[in-house]
Amino acid sequence: MSGIGANLKSWIARNRYSALVQYGGAALAVWVALSLWTLPGALHRHLFALLLAAVLFTARFLGFGPAVFCSLVSTACLNFFDVAPQFGFAIRSSTELERLLSFLAISMFAGSMARQKTLAEMRADRSTREMAAIVEDSSDGIYSTDPDGTITSWNRAAEQLYGYTAEEAVGLNIAQLAPPERRDEVEHNREVLNRGGHVASYRTERIRKDGTRWPVLLSVSSLRNARGVIVGASAIARDLSTEKQSEEAMRRSEKLATAGRLAASIAHEINNPLEAVVNLLYLARHDASHAGEYLTQAEQEVGRVALLAQQTLGFVRDAKTPGVMDPAVIMDEILQLYSRKLEGRKIRVNRRYRGTCQISGYSGELRQLLANLVVNAVDAMADGGSLEVRVATGRSWFDGREGVRITVADNGSGIPRDHLRQIFEPFFTTKKDTGTGLGLWVSRGIVQKHGGSIRVRSRSDGRATGTVFSIFLPRQHEIFRVA
Repeated sequence: MSGIGANLKSWIARNRYSALVQYGGAALAVWVALSLWTLPGALHRHLFALLLAAVLFTARFLGFGPAVFCSLVSTACLNFFDVAPQFGFAIRSSTELERLLSFLAISMFAGSMARQKTLAEMRADRSTREMAAIVEDSSDGIYSTDPDGTITSWNRAAEQLYGYTAEEAVGLNIAQLAPPERRDEVEHNREVLNRGGHVASYRTERIRKDGTRWPVLLSVSSLRNARGVIVGASAIARDLSTEKQSEEAMRRSEKLATAGRLAASIAHEINNPLEAVVNLLYLARHDASHAGEYLTQAEQEVGRVALLAQQTLGFVRDAKTPGVMDPAVIMDEILQLYSRKLEGRKIRVNRRYRGTCQISGYSGELRQLLANLVVNAVDAMADGGSLEVRVATGRSWFDGREGVRITVADNGSGIPRDHLRQIFEPFFTTKKDTGTGLGLWVSRGIVQKHGGSIRVRSRSDGRATGTVFSIFLPRQHEIFRVA
């Protein structure tokens, strides 16, 4: 209890001292106004204005309570020194009374307005400090630039992500944070924001002080002053390195799973030529006159095995740089790999290829993409179904870029309408026993990585069933690789 009493006394003492300073300051402001009024010169005729200034000063810096006290003291001083009879508190006319009441009302109103402004500034200052603390403590790199692209602020997370201290970063041009081949992208963003446009968040690549590259989700927006004039831009950079590594791990896992699913089909495909080789070698050993012919045929069968092995390795081999590839040729390789399964299910395959279809990209990933679509189509069809594949030159549905359109259509069971929005989500699958739920998610990632787009149409209402996957891949695209 003694501790509580001591704390209470300390609080009373502190607040008493604070009140003494505030109300003493109000009295001092009145005294200064009267002192200025007593000086010879122009101020001697403006006691009303001097006392009103004292009230405003008190409200601005000492609080509303001291301002009320200052208003009352100022009214009394005005009555004593400026209202007839001077140096007395008697009021002889209603005009003088109205003057005093007007001063009191004006001073109270002005004091209230001054205090409201002070409170608003205090709230704004507090909000500014809170926002500054949020920015400084954010795990995302946050920085701002002027209209020319020169960095003007730089938080702690940006220091960690980019490797520049705030002192080093402020004054640099924002283009120095981008790899040389992406500096046009930075300039384009700056021009769009300076015109008042909008840049949607997007994935890109940035470069650290030590020269290493890292994937980033970048959000940029324009900064405006109180008059709405654009005075710069702000950017939020989120490190995607961990996310990208996780995605790459899942993609590799799905790629290996795809290769595993090929094992049974490839075993059947290899078994036939190997059996033929054994028979041909037997014939060559017992029929010397036709040995050369038998050995030639055996060599052709071994070539078939080598081709199957090479095609299979294409699924798991990860090329370091993109190359020129023909989707029609790769589609034929996929259909050849699954030919045994297609024949066993008596599924008719209709190929329609048109135009020169070479594009730039990673052939192993395109094999995985097409294999996923073909396997899904086969699994969705009953025996005796029909599979149609089309590869043709065309243009993008969205921006008119030239490229290749790939279509895989089946007359299988279709996809329920309520599942269509989820089929590209990771781990969503309708194959409860065999599916991983990553196939279409990986497929969409491969399409996006190559700058393309994928669409799906499906019906499962009983009247007409089937699913059509349509893919567009541009001829040329800058492919983003994770460091």
